[in-house]
Amino acid sequence: MQKHLPTNPSRRKHLKATAKAIGFVLLLTEIEIAWGAKILGVRIWPSEDYTRITLESDTPLPITQQVLTNPDRLVVDVQGLELNPTLKDLVAKVKPNDPYVSQIRVGQFQPTVVRLVFDLKEPIKPQLFTLNPVGEYQYRMVFDLYPTTPPDPLMELVKNSAHKETALTKANEEEVDQIAQFAIKKEVPSAPVLQAIPTVKPTPAPSKFKRLITIAIDAGHGGEDPGAIGSMGSKEKHVVLSIAKRLNEKIENEPYMRPFLTRDGDYFVPLNIRVQKARSVQADLFVSIHADAFIETNAKGASVFALSQMGASSTMARWMANKENASDLIGGINIKTQDRQVANLLLDMSTTAQINDSLQVGNSVLRQIGSFAALHKGKVEQAGFAVLKAPDIPSILVETAFISNPQEEVRLNDDAYQDRIAEAILKGIKDYFSKNPPVAKRG
Repeated sequence: MQKHLPTNPSRRKHLKATAKAIGFVLLLTEIEIAWGAKILGVRIWPSEDYTRITLESDTPLPITQQVLTNPDRLVVDVQGLELNPTLKDLVAKVKPNDPYVSQIRVGQFQPTVVRLVFDLKEPIKPQLFTLNPVGEYQYRMVFDLYPTTPPDPLMELVKNSAHKETALTKANEEEVDQIAQFAIKKEVPSAPVLQAIPTVKPTPAPSKFKRLITIAIDAGHGGEDPGAIGSMGSKEKHVVLSIAKRLNEKIENEPYMRPFLTRDGDYFVPLNIRVQKARSVQADLFVSIHADAFIETNAKGASVFALSQMGASSTMARWMANKENASDLIGGINIKTQDRQVANLLLDMSTTAQINDSLQVGNSVLRQIGSFAALHKGKVEQAGFAVLKAPDIPSILVETAFISNPQEEVRLNDDAYQDRIAEAILKGIKDYFSKNPPVAKRG
């Protein structure tokens, strides 16, 4: 039988002191590693979805946070850092139209601690995380400030398209009335015989459009993720957002269609969130817009891609899919908050029907683009693009040209070319839906 020796008070005190010292040493070690860190850049990316603040440094930095109320503010302490002009620049980077941050205050809270205070316009749910070096970036501290009540994209879409919905309802009612009047005339006897006219219950023929067609327009990359960069310095994220907005405007002018932008400004949207957004507004079609880049600068021509469940249709298609799927690493996602099970389920439910529909609309769009621009391939290519994996929405990815090709980079920055690309995509969409009315597929 093991004997329990009485605890020596002095020994217990010694053990506590030792443990405390070890903890202090560990804390000092962490801070010493960070001490003398150089802040390489500070950036703010405001949007309706969330506001992101990024601090980039040459070494990882320990951070702590606390959320305070009355007034609402977020306090962040960065260990092992001295206040410098780059950090002070963060104050001037807050934009008046930022939905969530009114101002940022920075100061040397302690000799080795810089304190950042974010004065907020409304309560937020912060996500603070760090990113290891990737691409052109060193270590990044990321502060994502989400509203406590997220915006509802479907409600916003319904509100913005209410006038179209009203006009469509009226058109449908008028069509039903016309069918009814025609049916009644056929039932009325030609001879002047006094008899009861039978009650007619006409069955309206299916209309060409029964409801508004919702097109989700996805401008690739954004925020921390610039996408490909041309030799003149053109960033893919800016070019494709411009084309996406042109397409958005053109669809807005169509009486039976309504557009939805997965991003309408320069901020990052994770790939699975782009898919979720399209599903949340019950989109009938998802169109992701990009601008190619390749290791060889002579590669040229526009391309259209659909999803593949059987591997890529070419080496180039596989290379492109791998590059685009790396956007989350560059843009920066908080791995700890990702529901992997849900994300994987979403990205593994793609159906053969969805892919077949995607190929049809892709061919329609490719034909329209090919009527005025060079094509990299004369058919729709396929690969495992994560952004195309909505299980119930036909989805295509349009590579508008190679931004890595100096001649095509010039073209991509040309207003006329951007407008023609947007017009070609719209014509391809209209051609597809004229042959495949959405009523036949979706209730």
